[in-house]
Amino acid sequence: MQSSSELFPVALTSAEFCGDLSEDVYRLKPANSPDSSVELAVTRLGLAQHPVDAPRGVPVILLHGSFSNRRFWYSPRGIGLGAHLARLGFDVWIAEMRGHGLSQRNQGWKYNRVADYARYDLPAIGAFVAEQSGQVPHWVGHSLGGTTLAAALGGGYMGASLVASAALFGSQVSRTRWPLRIPPVEWLGRFLLKRLSAISGQRLKRGPEDEPIGIALESLRWQGLFGHFGVGKEDWWAGLKTVEVPILAAAGVADEQDPVGACRALFEQFASPVRRFVELGRVQGLSVDYGHVNMLVSKEAQQDVWPLVVGWLNECAEGFGIDAQSVA
Repeated sequence: MQSSSELFPVALTSAEFCGDLSEDVYRLKPANSPDSSVELAVTRLGLAQHPVDAPRGVPVILLHGSFSNRRFWYSPRGIGLGAHLARLGFDVWIAEMRGHGLSQRNQGWKYNRVADYARYDLPAIGAFVAEQSGQVPHWVGHSLGGTTLAAALGGGYMGASLVASAALFGSQVSRTRWPLRIPPVEWLGRFLLKRLSAISGQRLKRGPEDEPIGIALESLRWQGLFGHFGVGKEDWWAGLKTVEVPILAAAGVADEQDPVGACRALFEQFASPVRRFVELGRVQGLSVDYGHVNMLVSKEAQQDVWPLVVGWLNECAEGFGIDAQSVA
């Protein structure tokens, strides 16, 4: 196989047009984790009429949340924030986590964790995009995608050489579920979960994909009585205090899954000199009170939230005009 990268084996598995957009799907095999079977699908969106040799725009990597895949960012009909950014000239890359969408399930899929995504997968994706685009990419993550990005930054697995800026939508790690802080309850939950291999997104009506049980067990550890946002002796939460890349965090005022207070707590932990927190609701002058999904996927979001993302990316790319502030 002729690789599309000098970093590790990469295959261009498809190159198609989706209306006015081009869609190139790459399969990355970084072989940088204990599970050598891991392969990651990364889709590059661009304009169909874009000359092959012409320079691309500012690179942006989009990370989906739990129970989801690349279709969160653009539909088969070419609708979504990813498609919108591509039409504006951004160089859009959409990553799919292990076993999601076009990414095949690895041998140890059942035991996949955010720790694996953050330590191994995101750095490989970031390095590949930086190699292909010739620029340090910006990142936008929704829900678990944003949490994984925070873990990669707090763990020191990625820094300014791979992250030009980070935007987190509906992402948090500190929402308190008090029963889980009672050790017998946590032990029982762990015992029951270990009997499963996956949690079905379709059965729970949360999304089209399954999540490996390793993600759920990891979440239990974070929320336990002596738990912390990290793995082993690594404290990602404390590590966020060393992060200096520009940070945007947004929370929907009607989001019951990842509420404003918890999202703000994660935001406040970053030490970035350039950072911004935005609540998404009517009080802030928006058309609706946004929930967990419609903050990025809805007709209202096209008018209210997408311009926020575009403005943030443009400001970061230009390197000026960003005020460090917190919007109540």
